[in-house]
Amino acid sequence: MCGLMHEAVKKVLMDIVGQNNFTDRLIDIISFSYDASEEFSRPGCGIWVQTTQQVSEVLKLANRERVPVTPRGAGTGLSGMAVPARGGIVMDLSRMNKILQISIEDRLVIVQPGVINDDLDNALAPYGFFFPPDPASSKVCTLGGNVALNAGGIKGAKYGTTRDYVLGMEVVLPDGRIMRIGTKTMKTASGYDLCRLFVGSEGTLGVITEMTLKIHPKPPQSSTALAAFNLLEDAGRAVSEITYSGVLPSVLEIVDRQTILAFRQYSDLKLPDAEAILLVETDGYTKKETNFQMSKIIEIFKRNSATMVREAESAKEAQALWAARKSAYGVTALINNNLIAEDLAVPMSKVPDMLKATSRIAQKYDLKIPTVGHLGDGNVHPVVSFDGSDPEEVRRVEAAVAEIFKTAIELGGSLTAEHGIGLSKAPYMTLEHDPVALEVMKSLKRTFDPNNILNPGKMALDD
Repeated sequence: MCGLMHEAVKKVLMDIVGQNNFTDRLIDIISFSYDASEEFSRPGCGIWVQTTQQVSEVLKLANRERVPVTPRGAGTGLSGMAVPARGGIVMDLSRMNKILQISIEDRLVIVQPGVINDDLDNALAPYGFFFPPDPASSKVCTLGGNVALNAGGIKGAKYGTTRDYVLGMEVVLPDGRIMRIGTKTMKTASGYDLCRLFVGSEGTLGVITEMTLKIHPKPPQSSTALAAFNLLEDAGRAVSEITYSGVLPSVLEIVDRQTILAFRQYSDLKLPDAEAILLVETDGYTKKETNFQMSKIIEIFKRNSATMVREAESAKEAQALWAARKSAYGVTALINNNLIAEDLAVPMSKVPDMLKATSRIAQKYDLKIPTVGHLGDGNVHPVVSFDGSDPEEVRRVEAAVAEIFKTAIELGGSLTAEHGIGLSKAPYMTLEHDPVALEVMKSLKRTFDPNNILNPGKMALDD
């Protein structure tokens, strides 16, 4: 680990990044030892890099000395991706935060990895454009982290995930070589799609130092509505019907009863008393267009026994509803001492089954599992609230989480839609991936990183 390295190696690190950009102080080491998950592991030291050349020199040194390196952005990840599982160096990229180019005529931007998601949207707003991936942590999360995890967000139902917007990137490989991949064009069929390989690779194959991202014109009009249901299954059926109705909402979210109770207890937001609430948004270029789409969705809500449907009467009211949805994680964190925000995906037709199973599992293990999710693309977030100081309750949580993932896979789903595998989901990789697929992943890791220095311990890739 870095803390056990020869002082000469530490000195080389300081020579590369500057003394003020190196730390082995305990207060910093503790800060670098966790992200937004329940995972924890201390590094030996931390550095802040500011140029691609610095990243290259650090990786050359680390590869030569066999020192683990964990890339880090804002530390908002929920799977332990930025936790230094094998100690070593935490490489903080948050100071590489420049928007290098905005090209509206080409519908793209070029950015460094430390640019905050919302800062890019704010820079694009005067042009009438936006970057569609919209994680709940968009006020603080970095675009480099978005790419490393293939982040999604509430607009995934219509606009997809980060993977759909990455055109090109600059990557520093574990041996320090600098590679440019992708293009500035909207289409290419030239060679292997290496960009797709690095999106979602969680910092295990290389360090992304620059990204070329596609952007979209922002529809000027939107309509928002809220519907309450007394049965979780009714809400799930409404979602399924919307998906094949011919209407494509820009956002379609669920808030279940446990989350509603948390909002009623710990916030000023007055949500209706219900088993589940669906929040929906339609967008377009005329109010007539968005209202037509919304009217179709409201008909579906009513057909599926919605007890109440309310349309937002103003943009301010709509913004308040979406701000509340984005704060769900913070509100549910107040229920108990510890929180695991899980992330899974199931086929659209299986959303009602997954919601019902999650409720059953919560009752079986006597746990509170508030559930929110981006149901427009089958992405469900069971949020397990518990007391980590109670060994018996921790045992129940582990059993419940394992059963939730097993159920998702049995329904034809995936372990993760946007939070990544990291450390927390690594034990479950064999549920989703067969031995041949896992061996191919490991062989790719060995090809790019034969000394296993880059973010080791993640995604069940270690031999």
